Amino acid sequence: MPATIIETDRDVERGAAWLAAREPRFAHALELVGPLPLRRREAGFPELLRTICSQQLSVAAADTIWRRLVAAGAIQPATLLGMDETALRSCGLSGPKIRYVRALAEADLDYHALGQMPEKQAIAELTAIKGIGVWTAEIYLMFSIGRADVFAAGDLALQEAARILFELPERPRERVLRELAAEWSPWRAVAARILWAYYRVAKEREGVTE
Repeated sequence: MPATIIETDRDVERGAAWLAAREPRFAHALELVGPLPLRRREAGFPELLRTICSQQLSVAAADTIWRRLVAAGAIQPATLLGMDETALRSCGLSGPKIRYVRALAEADLDYHALGQMPEKQAIAELTAIKGIGVWTAEIYLMFSIGRADVFAAGDLALQEAARILFELPERPRERVLRELAAEWSPWRAVAARILWAYYRVAKEREGVTE
């Protein structure tokens, strides 16, 4: 059976309604957060590059690096590979990140084929590239490919939001959260959207800012 693809706000609404009907906590969260964002992005090298650049950084820091790369014209493989380390560092990339983005630029990824692959195969293709872990692969599948049933269980904000919303005794580790999220299939990517939105609301209530 072909994977469900999220293309429009209506798709997100459909998934949210399905989740709210089956899990009262999601219904409660949706009352607090309002309409969920679509969060669709273009598929291809630039967006995967952007996801790598955002690893383990705040949104503000990642956006700054991305703006510098765009200004330098370094969002296509050939241009990026033509830049030396000093130029890439001036964009804000660390030594490891420079190695990762160069590995991506040198990889022979078929982005169209990637979008047609089963989830496990696509993740294997992506994580074979140095610097791309499961989180990066899952984020790309969720937002650039639009897979409705992918869930980035290693994301710390998702783990913390799940802890608060489901009143868990501690923040669930990746394996535990992945098991919990199995109940939210086939709309796990929409469940992630709910949890991210709820995380922001919950942290504001606790007086914590990012």
